[in-house]
Amino acid sequence: MAKNTKSTAHKSSIIATNKKARADYFIEKEFDAGLVLEGWEVKSLRSGKGQLTDSYVMFKNSEAWLIGLHIYPLLSASTHITPDPQRTRKLLLHKKEIELIFGKVKQQGYSCVPLKMFWNKQMVKCKIALVRGKKDYDKRHAIKERDWKIQKSRLLKKIN
Repeated sequence: MAKNTKSTAHKSSIIATNKKARADYFIEKEFDAGLVLEGWEVKSLRSGKGQLTDSYVMFKNSEAWLIGLHIYPLLSASTHITPDPQRTRKLLLHKKEIELIFGKVKQQGYSCVPLKMFWNKQMVKCKIALVRGKKDYDKRHAIKERDWKIQKSRLLKKIN
């Protein structure tokens, strides 16, 4: 009996990450949201042409919208459309999740930012997070901790 060689998994399921968000914010809670995309956007994301830096989530009319996501159009995109790389894209979340996030965002100090985009089967998903901003001294403390972990592992490696 022959094995099924057709693989639905991609080489790397992560499309883009927002490294700046992990450095600038304390992450409180994470959610997976679907994205409403056009055909040319999906093709561009398959070739890895997406960028999440400086993007954020906005709530309007009890819907979540992703603003600032930049998807570079392919050169071979269809000629009958004019691609807009930074258009506002709708996020697909459950109503209870939207209410929870919106309630927290209304509180002072909370915000909602995307952390990464990834493939879930054939669909593009976005991991968004409810976050609180870090102060400068928190960032310095995190850097010191990271450096100490690296030094500690080097010392332990040297001893062994």
